[in-house]
Amino acid sequence: MARRFTQVDVFGNGGITGNPLAVVHDADDLTDEQMQAFASWTNLSETTFLLRPTEARADYRVRIFTPSGELPFAGHPTLGTAHVWLAGGGRPNSTACIVQECGIGLVELRGQDGRLAFAAPPRLRSEKLGRTEVARIARAIGIPAKEWVAHAWGDNGAPWMMVQLADAETVRKIEVNRGKLSATDFVGLIGMEPEGSKYAYEVRAVFTEGEDPVTGSLNAAAAQWMRERKLVPASYLVTQGSVVGRHGEISVYDDGERIWISGKVRKVISGELSYPSA
Repeated sequence: MARRFTQVDVFGNGGITGNPLAVVHDADDLTDEQMQAFASWTNLSETTFLLRPTEARADYRVRIFTPSGELPFAGHPTLGTAHVWLAGGGRPNSTACIVQECGIGLVELRGQDGRLAFAAPPRLRSEKLGRTEVARIARAIGIPAKEWVAHAWGDNGAPWMMVQLADAETVRKIEVNRGKLSATDFVGLIGMEPEGSKYAYEVRAVFTEGEDPVTGSLNAAAAQWMRERKLVPASYLVTQGSVVGRHGEISVYDDGERIWISGKVRKVISGELSYPSA
């Protein structure tokens, strides 16, 4: 059976400079194996599948797959899928917010400055990294831990290990030896930009498989961490992707209760998907 398919660019600062996301509509009849096979075929950071919600408060349910497995939560898929759901005729139950159901539970989204924003989910872990993780990351980035500014877990469904380095230029110059990382490592590198810059800091997200262009879940955890330490104002911009030829722009806003992460979403491709064949 043919079903709708949309591909969007998320967090791009003009043009198609962000992180692409594939969205499959009306996916309730697909099996786990079919979803995983299609996500592996697209070979994007994530592919999402829109389904009917199972929670009364939720407007829709989404399943999020990387080429190698399913994630309980991810940021750019959350913004991109909500945008596609609305554009496809979705109508929220509430006028105050959109409620997405995913692996970590319910995630709220709302309009902010003409864009969609999601509420950063609570972190499952936020303590400092252990000695084993610190040593492994130090070997991978080629900078000893004594030269780091700080480090912490930022697990919000994706198990981020966050490292703040001396500055943004240091972050950009690192040539990561991904062979030194564990297959399950999600490493976020953060460096403050100089005073007067448009952006507060630059972020990189690295794995054994490569580097993600722009990463909503990492930026959500990083924003919570940076705000806790009073290193940034309530509202600011972050950039990501320069090392891999992208220009992502992430907007962060702390309303005093929750931190909201927003960015531009642009439809790039739409049509019909004939997989799996009838």
